[in-house]
Amino acid sequence: MAERKLILEHAHDPAYRTLDGYLAKGGYEALKKALKMERQAIIDEVKTSGLRGRGGAGFPTWIKWNGIPKEKSDKLHYVLCNADEGEPGTFKDKQIMEQTPYLLIEGMTIAGLATQGDRGYIYIRGEFIDAARSLRNAIDQAYAKGYLGKNILGSGRDFDLFIHLGAGSYECGEESALMSSLMGERGMPRLKFPHAPLPTISGLWDSPTLINNVETYACAPFIIKNGGEWYSTLGASTKNSRGTKIFSVSGHVNNPGNFEIEFGTSLKELLEMAGGVKGGKLKACVPGGSSVPIINAEAVDRAIIGYEEMADVKSMVGSGGCMFLNEHTCIVTFIWRTALFYANESCGKCTPCREGTRWMLQILDRIRQGKGQQGDIELLEEVCSQIDGRSFCGLGDAAAWPVQGAIRVFREEFEYFIANGRSIVTSEPSLVMAP
Repeated sequence: MAERKLILEHAHDPAYRTLDGYLAKGGYEALKKALKMERQAIIDEVKTSGLRGRGGAGFPTWIKWNGIPKEKSDKLHYVLCNADEGEPGTFKDKQIMEQTPYLLIEGMTIAGLATQGDRGYIYIRGEFIDAARSLRNAIDQAYAKGYLGKNILGSGRDFDLFIHLGAGSYECGEESALMSSLMGERGMPRLKFPHAPLPTISGLWDSPTLINNVETYACAPFIIKNGGEWYSTLGASTKNSRGTKIFSVSGHVNNPGNFEIEFGTSLKELLEMAGGVKGGKLKACVPGGSSVPIINAEAVDRAIIGYEEMADVKSMVGSGGCMFLNEHTCIVTFIWRTALFYANESCGKCTPCREGTRWMLQILDRIRQGKGQQGDIELLEEVCSQIDGRSFCGLGDAAAWPVQGAIRVFREEFEYFIANGRSIVTSEPSLVMAP
């Protein structure tokens, strides 16, 4: 199955990088169409498309859009874009914001029409200065041309859009922590449904709030312009995954970068698009960002990219941060480095994550230094079981899954390291050498 470009066609074509070029290529035509539609009709098109959240969870997008109250009260309705992109291995949103910012703006404005949104905020990872500048310029141009602000294109609809730079905290990629940070509070998660109202009812400043990922919003113009039924034909070979997905391919490949593929493409085909394995034979793959379970080369050969299909090889689509590892990779070192990240990024609010991530890191660090003890593998499994599903937000799960997956698939490497005080491989890639 060939690479299918929708979003990346815009990103790769310099003609789309100016407003005049974007308009000449059909930009904002979807917004013009949406302005003539009833808000429920917009949501119904998104439902028909089968679009699911591209940030990692894969939640049906239309359910969020449809969850915003139909009757407008005196509270403002907010549309938030999660552009924090802190997941190691993922860099797709950065390219979208830098190279095709108009697509994101158009998608968010369409979402605003569908949810009676008054204001939108793009919460950008603090290090993404170039992305913020690109969006700032594109937003200013959109206001000047009447695509944002009061009375959009004479329709009587209003929508304002703002940028907010975070401080580089991975935790703020969690939607409730993102809202807390945006409101000037510490970037820590809130209670969630059923213990608290959904963000669609009481989110930012206790008002109805829609939150989606950059790539999710960027899909909306294609859906509205071409129809949800057309979009649903992409990925139709899968159980319940539709459209295209951008994968950020890195690690030991000859041609790393972002690749937009149709759901139903095999993971092996994605590897071929990235130029194949570099520096040796394929050993392992982290298909969807550092938080998803690692798989071996045999699983790569039979993996089909889809939200349900990836479960067949005991992994996930995730955020699309796909890291291929060659035969010289020490899995113990790789997982130690992953655990170090999650221990550093834990916000410390809940005990399972605060203590558990550091405990896992201590055990892995002991093994890596050649001081591993009998029972360390079982202890790691026990600690993971006490974190997974028990932390206040998903960061705990994200920390436990890589360790659980590595032990399940490459248990012999952990056993060898403990028994011999050194790695089973003779060399380690630069990918994981630095502490």
